[in-house]
Parts: sequence; structure tokens; C-alpha cells
Amino acid sequence: MLLAKVIGNVWSSKKKDAIAALRLLFIQPLGGNMKPEGGVLIAADEVGAGFGELVIVTQGTPAMQSFGRDEPVPVDAVVVGIVDNLEMDDAAGGKRK
Repeated sequence: MLLAKVIGNVWSSKKKDAIAALRLLFIQPLGGNMKPEGGVLIAADEVGAGFGELVIVTQGTPAMQSFGRDEPVPVDAVVVGIVDNLEMDDAAGGKRK
């Protein structure tokens, strides 16, 4: 899993039936110092994350299976949670709250 920030929405009028009802978001993965790390990803969202929110994202096979359907959903990343608060030790590159 990774921590990311929602930086935008993706609209698509034509999608495979398996993802037709999914909302798609642009997300920016964050490093331990809470700064952008790596490239922007598109993630499916069923938890209702909004622009600017910090989210927890899963990728790969767990993402495909996260919807609880009989068949895997063809996605590479899924928002599985919205972060309310976080706390890190200074040694981890974060700020103590």
C-alpha cells in the first residue's frame, strides 16, 4: 500500500463494463517526507475521496480483487481509505503531531 494525494479527476465516457461504474482519480504518491515521490497514477475510487485528500492506495493483484467480485476488475490501483490523521517520528522524515 502507499500514501497518496488526490490531485484530480479522470472522466471517461467509454469504459469496459467491468469498470463502468467506477470513479477514477489522479493520485500523486507521497514519500516518507510527505513530498511527491514517483509518477502520477490513475486509481479507481469507491470510498468517495475528494480533491486534495490524503488516501491509502493498494496496487496490483490486491487492487483487482478489492471489489469483492467473482472476476478480478481490470485496475492497477484502488483507493481503499481516506486518511484522517497521521503521526510519524522525526526519524521517518515526518513531523511529530
